[in-house]
Amino acid sequence: MNTRRKIAARILLILLLIGIGICAWPVCRGYGMYRDAVERKPLTQEVERIRSKPDYVSIEELPEIYKEAVVSVEDHRFYSHFGIDPVAVVRAMINNIKYVCLREGGSGIPQQLSKNLYFTKEKTFTRKMAEVFLSLDLEREYTKDEILELYVNTIYFGEDYYGVKAASIGYFGKMPEKLDSCESTLLAGIPNAPEIYAPTEHPELAYERQRQVLSTMVEHGYLTEEEAAEITAGAE
Repeated sequence: MNTRRKIAARILLILLLIGIGICAWPVCRGYGMYRDAVERKPLTQEVERIRSKPDYVSIEELPEIYKEAVVSVEDHRFYSHFGIDPVAVVRAMINNIKYVCLREGGSGIPQQLSKNLYFTKEKTFTRKMAEVFLSLDLEREYTKDEILELYVNTIYFGEDYYGVKAASIGYFGKMPEKLDSCESTLLAGIPNAPEIYAPTEHPELAYERQRQVLSTMVEHGYLTEEEAAEITAGAE
């Protein structure tokens, strides 16, 4: 019996070491990708490049409900996590193992911003790890509001609109600070799948996505059921 236990223990140890090796490989490669990226283009330099664009919008110019909608639907623990949402990451890992592929990344706002600033949309574990390292840099160098501000100025809204100002003018013919509650919550839902939710192309799907955004805002305490219903009625 002792011999069998020793053999079983050795097998478990070998499997554990293999598992550690498998996990360490994409982490090391991801760190290398991250280091290469920031050495070619330092983070502060890239941030200043984004901020210098003529259509850059400060967070003070954005309606409060738009900011709440974005945080609620994209990363509702944004103001409490350290750049990475452990709950979302664990959930994504479970789903990826379940389906044996990288179906879900668990990316919050800092990781999505990292991708927008430096990386491609290619879904690989290496790139996801590179995003993680850059997200930690973002959290060290910038405040939460600065990260959110950079994020909404770099995301894609469909119809060749990059950034919240271009999307606000393009879809509604007005500056972001003039957006009402209905327009703000509709706009917040588009970046999840711009080709599908662009209101000029697929208005029914855009409004369906808006209802999802409103439902999420109610769930996380940004709106009451009555307030969400009033906004929904205004969109119809």
